Amino acid sequence: MSNKTYIPAFRANVGDWNYYICKMKYAEVARSVGFAHELGGHRDLSDLIQRGLSDRTEEIARYLLESEHRFLGSLIVAAWGGEPEYTYLEMENGEGLLEGLDQGFGVLTFDGTHSFFALDGQHRLKAIKDALMQNPDLGSEDICVLLVTHYDSEEGRLKTRRLFTNINRNAKATSKGENIALDVDDACAVITRDLLTEHEFLSAAGRVRVFSSTPSSDGSFKLATNVIPKTDPFAWTSITALYEIVKALTFDADAAVHDPNMRPSDAILSSTFELVSIRINELLEACGDIGPKLQNSSSAKELRLPTGEGGESHPMMRPVVQLCVVRTLSSIVQEDRLDWANCLARLRALSWELEEAPWHAVFNEPTGRMITGKEHSGLLEQLLRVHVQPSSLEEIRRVRRGYRDLFGNIYPASEADLAQLLAKD
Repeated sequence: MSNKTYIPAFRANVGDWNYYICKMKYAEVARSVGFAHELGGHRDLSDLIQRGLSDRTEEIARYLLESEHRFLGSLIVAAWGGEPEYTYLEMENGEGLLEGLDQGFGVLTFDGTHSFFALDGQHRLKAIKDALMQNPDLGSEDICVLLVTHYDSEEGRLKTRRLFTNINRNAKATSKGENIALDVDDACAVITRDLLTEHEFLSAAGRVRVFSSTPSSDGSFKLATNVIPKTDPFAWTSITALYEIVKALTFDADAAVHDPNMRPSDAILSSTFELVSIRINELLEACGDIGPKLQNSSSAKELRLPTGEGGESHPMMRPVVQLCVVRTLSSIVQEDRLDWANCLARLRALSWELEEAPWHAVFNEPTGRMITGKEHSGLLEQLLRVHVQPSSLEEIRRVRRGYRDLFGNIYPASEADLAQLLAKD
């Protein structure tokens, strides 16, 4: 920077660090803050501190350019060249209301004697720079910057490396379940939550398992995974599995639904909710009447437990099967193999007992346990494709070979039986 820039800031302290909490304009950040690899002659610091910038910056830049609800978290910036010039300021305090509140408040002077690089938030910084090239008006918007001092000495480099490591080691991204529960821009997350309250079947108490355990008195909780305990008396699926079901069933929805960073219009959300609701109802009927059966049973575990334990062993009581079914139908329709209505008709023709083909690809009958690994769930999806609408005789043969290689025996449905479906497309 050739000219001086003045930045309002609070001086703060934690551990052995003095740092500054600043409010900066996007334009100031884009102009003043760089990346470690741009600080020539300091390759060791660049290699150890600066992580590679990925394509994720494009998503962030698009978010800044397109979302009226845009908001970015703080950047942590290191000042290369020692302690920046900082001037304390005092606030007028005529009535004594601000006693002590101006402590540590002042102005940082950026005068061109320091270089600044992003210690944390490199992707956000790159996205800001890219977005401003397309829309300079964004330069007037604000972001919080935490400024630390970096000294170009052995001790200084060690201290800065340690800070970078601690920031990234201790940072914890929100979990998938937390995103589903909280995200207001991801259309599939919004629709998933709406289904829990507005869908006749899914809104029944306990029908969708939301928590893996009851939230504790201190407020801590864990959201349910794709695994449903066999003895759960109410659940048909989990919140994370339902989210994946919603994603699969929106295959032909408005393109805005598929961008998790941009909330679609209320009209698109409403129409997509109706579409997903109808398709879930159709699946509940076509997949072995699981909806009516569950509603008429005294406990969900009667339909979930294997036969040897006294239950009916309905495959659609297992999230791994639910996901394989919706993903397979989605891909078949998108490939123009068969339309949605005819896919449902083919599902109705299947045997809906967990011990039967094709479901036993993910079920170990001797132990009564589900096999949820990718190899087995992938095989189930391939088997479903040839049971619903095979593309060719070669596909049928390949899938049957895959079953034989995995299980060591011949697949129960013969090549001739499956080949009959080729003439019905």
